[in-house]
Amino acid sequence: MKKKIAVLALLGAILPFSLVACSGSSSDVNTTEATTETSNKISNGKNVYFAAPLFNKGEKDFNLEITNVLEEYGYQVFLPQRDGMLAAEVEGKSEEELVQMIFDLDYSEVNKADIIFMSIDGRAPDEGACVELGIGYANGKRCYGVKTDTRIIGSTLEINPMISGCMIKIFENHDGDKLIEELRQYLSENEL
Repeated sequence: MKKKIAVLALLGAILPFSLVACSGSSSDVNTTEATTETSNKISNGKNVYFAAPLFNKGEKDFNLEITNVLEEYGYQVFLPQRDGMLAAEVEGKSEEELVQMIFDLDYSEVNKADIIFMSIDGRAPDEGACVELGIGYANGKRCYGVKTDTRIIGSTLEINPMISGCMIKIFENHDGDKLIEELRQYLSENEL
């Protein structure tokens, strides 16, 4: 019990600092030549990089639902499964070339974004999305999370502090449809 209280006290001291650091103003994004329509838009503070797993139909469908809501409210979203490249679909490249192509594109798009919006569903959040979040946070991007997963409920440390500490807000509802409606309600009253 004493250990739990000590951890909570430590988190109480660390998390407010992390949230303040992440909520600072993002750096300006310069328009550069790029391969996607999203990349060609001038920054208006509403360019979003959606960091999420994209390895099955359920993940892809959910990512697209969230993206559609963000776009309804005027955000320009770079969704890697739609706007980037999927390793399984690229032909004629060596593994090294493929890794470099995907990394370079996603790294560039994270740096062009004003906002990182991350799905933190899963037993552990997707490794690639965690790297994208870290790059974005380290570069002053505004960071948000979305969580519907029910594998861990009620734990004080349900989300790793190194992830939740980057987030301005985490939208969480174990009912995906209700989460979508809560996100719409939030966006109708607030900017990310």
